[in-house]
Amino acid sequence: MVEDRLQRRLAAILAADVVGYSRLMELDEVGTLSALKARRKEIVSPLVAQHQGRVFKVTGDGIMVEFASAVNAVQCAIDVQQAMAAAAAGQPEESRIVLRIGINLGDIVVEHGDLYGDGVNIAARLETAAEPGGIYVSGTAYDQVRNKFENAFEELGEQSLKNIGAPVRIYRVAGLARLPIAGAAATSSKPSIAVLPFNSMSGDVEQQYFGDGITEDIITELARFRNLHVLARNTSFRYRGQDVDVQRVGRELGVQYIVEGSVRRLGERIRITAQLIDTATGHHVWADRFDRNQEELFAVQDQVVKTIAATLVGRMQAAATERAQRKAPASLAAYELVLRGDALPLYRPGASEEARKLFGQAIALDPGYAKAYALLANLEMTDWYRDFNAAPELLDRAFASAQKAVAIDPNDPHSQVAVARLHQTRGAYALAEYHYGKARELNPNSALLMAGFGDLNISLGEPEKALEYFSEARTLDPFFEPTWLWPITGVAHFLARQYDEAIAALERSNEPPYWAHLYMAASHAMLGNAERARHHAAETLRLKPDFTIARAIDRQPLRRDSDRAHLLDAFRKAGLPE
Repeated sequence: MVEDRLQRRLAAILAADVVGYSRLMELDEVGTLSALKARRKEIVSPLVAQHQGRVFKVTGDGIMVEFASAVNAVQCAIDVQQAMAAAAAGQPEESRIVLRIGINLGDIVVEHGDLYGDGVNIAARLETAAEPGGIYVSGTAYDQVRNKFENAFEELGEQSLKNIGAPVRIYRVAGLARLPIAGAAATSSKPSIAVLPFNSMSGDVEQQYFGDGITEDIITELARFRNLHVLARNTSFRYRGQDVDVQRVGRELGVQYIVEGSVRRLGERIRITAQLIDTATGHHVWADRFDRNQEELFAVQDQVVKTIAATLVGRMQAAATERAQRKAPASLAAYELVLRGDALPLYRPGASEEARKLFGQAIALDPGYAKAYALLANLEMTDWYRDFNAAPELLDRAFASAQKAVAIDPNDPHSQVAVARLHQTRGAYALAEYHYGKARELNPNSALLMAGFGDLNISLGEPEKALEYFSEARTLDPFFEPTWLWPITGVAHFLARQYDEAIAALERSNEPPYWAHLYMAASHAMLGNAERARHHAAETLRLKPDFTIARAIDRQPLRRDSDRAHLLDAFRKAGLPE
């Protein structure tokens, strides 16, 4: 009997809902309901009928429509979004009704007039992932509509969607009007995040206060990272005590990430858990727990908060970079261009030229983007280090880019670090310390900044202190491991005369640059391992054929003459050319 009632067919499904519906209802319930009813009557229903669609489900803020043709579904979606944008154009941002739409072509099950199956579920998940005012189309639907519209389709790659077994190929309809709306931080290219109140799992009122304090501290520390959009406490605390659907919260608040956590008493210990969730998919990006004795909890609370904040930022940056790398370069905005350039391994052939091109494109799109200038300065300085024949003008150009970054935004830690590194390279150590100090005042929780302090202390002749900073960077963010971290840790051990430790650190590099082999040769030479020293000296010359001791020593920004003499002695013992 059940089989008699079930029918299957192929259909194009359009799913749409209102962005920030709960927020709109909270602000003006009567006005929102009236406006939504008018939009459905005047815009949505006539256009669905015009394109031969059938509405099979209506919710408070959403609608699902069946079409026999994917072309009709996409054309209807485009027409709806254009008409909705025109209707909202004259409205205040906080009261605009804006839709997001997902479209899928797939197999559906029909029962009592309702539709089910992956064909429907994927459309709903695409709608959840879509940007305010946007349209996301599955690969199966795109295959039927390509080259049939004036609007371009931007490929977003294969993405995992919640409760959908296999990754789904997704395309964004380009060329649609995007109106700003209150609370829709996800329309910005900067990663956006809301930290929900940490729950007390013991039901203890005192522990709830402690959980609130942890939450507020995390919000405060995340706000130090200027490449993030962090929602204020009053916004995220609206969800206290609720069993939240993170994807729904993401839509309502317009954020890409949610942080959830809890505090639980376990005898004489307190356990704090935290997890970072991607609101588009509902997937966990990162999760961890922190166990502390109750009596020492408040003494280590700052460290716990800093570790959570730094790790969250690192994981968000990695996720954003991964998304940017899946996009076609023509569709990237300035922020994503910088992400791609910053992620390139500069020791690989052609990477430096590609990064310079990406930073240049970002600056052309946004001439006021301080971080793009800062990273361009770092790139040009790195090129000067690597090219023994580079003219001094290259370093001057790098310094000018760093100064431009600071002039645009003196409160950006990346800009201050770029200037600090250029002063360090030019031997102006007092100025380097000053600008590193400014960066630290702006954000003491950056693992990258901690590693930068380590590098500075190598130049200052304080290698033991440098090692402490490298360790602090890894404590702040356990995932922090850029390609240069272990080689530079090895350099610090070498200058501290800890040659075995230097070799151990240098050997942890997966693709060691020439200077890692150089310091391995030097370390083995100082230990009397002549054969190993010769091997790494040969590797240094293979990777850097124009290497000479004089050129290498000239490139080292070392304040102490004794450190230069130490290097000179080790390089000579390794048999490297003068």
